[in-house]
Amino acid sequence: MKILLSNDDGFIASGINILRDELANIADVITVAPDRDRSGASNSLTLKTPLRITKRREQFYSVNGTPTDCVHLALTGLYEDDEPDIVISGVNDGANMGDDVIYSGTVAAAMEGRNLGLPAMAVSMASNHAQYFQSGAQAVITLLNQLPQLHLSSDDNTATILNVNVPDLPWLEIKGFMATRLGRRHKAEPVIKTTDPRGDEIFWVGPVGDEADAGNGTDFYAVQQGYVSVTPIHIDLTRYSAIKDVDTWMQTIKNA
Repeated sequence: MKILLSNDDGFIASGINILRDELANIADVITVAPDRDRSGASNSLTLKTPLRITKRREQFYSVNGTPTDCVHLALTGLYEDDEPDIVISGVNDGANMGDDVIYSGTVAAAMEGRNLGLPAMAVSMASNHAQYFQSGAQAVITLLNQLPQLHLSSDDNTATILNVNVPDLPWLEIKGFMATRLGRRHKAEPVIKTTDPRGDEIFWVGPVGDEADAGNGTDFYAVQQGYVSVTPIHIDLTRYSAIKDVDTWMQTIKNA
């Protein structure tokens, strides 16, 4: 198996290095990650400045760009022959559940792999300053081993991104895996206003909102119960149930 590995925490982060070492035992892994922490970068792509790639060690590179840049550069410029079988992003330090996926650079790296035609997986530890990245790596290996048995009834496998969130627990204390949907958070806390050393006003983005929709079946619930949450997500944002209503509304505009 050939794997492209990336993240948004940067190439020196513990999560990606632990996962890389574990994956190297079962696959041919090329790692391309940001040269610094790019958390919250979402799907941003660098268009106005050149990207530079730096070789850190064998098959391990950093890029002066976003997670999306890293995957895009790797798949369209670094792979000269056979492309990888899957793109994996992580292991992230911090959860990417519910509304988090909108902002997440971890999920965005996986999305770029999907955009370029490959199956993809984003994996995160559901705790800030996580301790048990090894559990995240073990979750990935377990899922990879079973991936050939994943058959989606209404979609093509390459169109699916698996968003995985792992409780920050020792592997033997994790109860298993649970298929979930994205939950929802309350709106984010207000920005924090303060001043810089010169007395000028500055702002910090406030904390994420607390869990709002976190009942049985959600990613929040699974992690709270000690399970690895596995949420199948895709990029098509169309609200299909509203197309007919919008079409009816458009008819009133045409006839106005």
